[in-house]
Amino acid sequence: MLALSQLPKNVKQYLIITGNYWAFTLTDGALRMLVVLYFHDLGYSPLSIAMLFLFYEFFGVVTNLVGGWLGARIGLNKTMNIGLALQILALGMLLFDASWLTVPWVMAAQALSGIAKDLNKMSAKSSIKVLVPDNANQALYKWVALLTGSKNALKGIGFFLGGALLALFEFHGAILIMWVALVIVWLFSLWALKEDLGKAKYKPKFKDLLSKSRAINTLSAARLFLFGARDVWFVVALPVYLSVTLDWNHWLVGGFMATWIVGYGIIQAFAPHFTGKKQGKTPDGRAALLWALVLTLIPASIALSLNSFEQWNTIILIGGLMLFGALFAINSSLHSYLIVLYAKEDGVSLDVGFYYMANAMGRLIGTILSGLLFESYGLVVCLWVSSGFILITSVLSISLPRHKE
Repeated sequence: MLALSQLPKNVKQYLIITGNYWAFTLTDGALRMLVVLYFHDLGYSPLSIAMLFLFYEFFGVVTNLVGGWLGARIGLNKTMNIGLALQILALGMLLFDASWLTVPWVMAAQALSGIAKDLNKMSAKSSIKVLVPDNANQALYKWVALLTGSKNALKGIGFFLGGALLALFEFHGAILIMWVALVIVWLFSLWALKEDLGKAKYKPKFKDLLSKSRAINTLSAARLFLFGARDVWFVVALPVYLSVTLDWNHWLVGGFMATWIVGYGIIQAFAPHFTGKKQGKTPDGRAALLWALVLTLIPASIALSLNSFEQWNTIILIGGLMLFGALFAINSSLHSYLIVLYAKEDGVSLDVGFYYMANAMGRLIGTILSGLLFESYGLVVCLWVSSGFILITSVLSISLPRHKE
């Protein structure tokens, strides 16, 4: 505690923001798994389950765009606390009697949760740019990778937590436990976060929402297709396939999804070691292109193998998705570093918010396609579309800036 008290103010504020982000991430992952499994048990079709997340992803698009502007005007501490409050409200909406849990009601709760999640993510990611000195690119990459990786590892634990809480306490009991825990975190955050970290020196106008940087626009478009490629099979198709086709119970589905996300997060945290740290290099647009090209091959290979070796489908699917997760983690970590690198320091949340707006749009497209394609054509088609999306990411990455020799 003494060591923590002696840290600079900005660092202590950032550590509190990171802790808030982690706590929020646990509830976000758990809530996602709870909703998928609970409403599947109620007899909802894959497309109907996907539609429950429609507003979650749609309002993520809006929140990242407006939230970046808001963070630059009022400070990232305030946007963080607003996000926590909205997640508490979203969980509270799901505590009502089961007769209230209609599709429109759950979609509204998920809309609030989507706004909350992206306010939290934008606040945490933007803070790094403010705290790391100019031109300390290796340090910047390391801290971005650690934050992103730890967040996704905790989200994976949240997936497992959601499946476990549903099995042990049923839906309403699980939601109540998460609601109480997050209220405690929010009250501490209101007391502890006092600095206007990330507040711009100028008052950005609403017209400043759209990025004027070619590099940020290109990276944002690449990010859209990258995350669309993941969610087209991950959000609805995979958990329903594991539950229905492979006859896995809630514990197994939640455990597998959790393992995938935790492993994905760990590799994200260590991404600098795979992309040039030993040679004293930081990645550029060339690295983003090469890693995307490699990733393109994985979903296509899984799809071909599932059709050719049906007796080995379980091993092929699990092994293939683990490999996909490892390579996707490196791609995601590279992108997360590049956006913070490209962003302007003054009003950094404007550029970061615009970028994660594209990220949310990719998730929205992937979520809708996940339910639609799986219900109509099955998991194999979802994997082919995933491969096609990553190929588009590769093509866009060709024009990303590269280091001058």
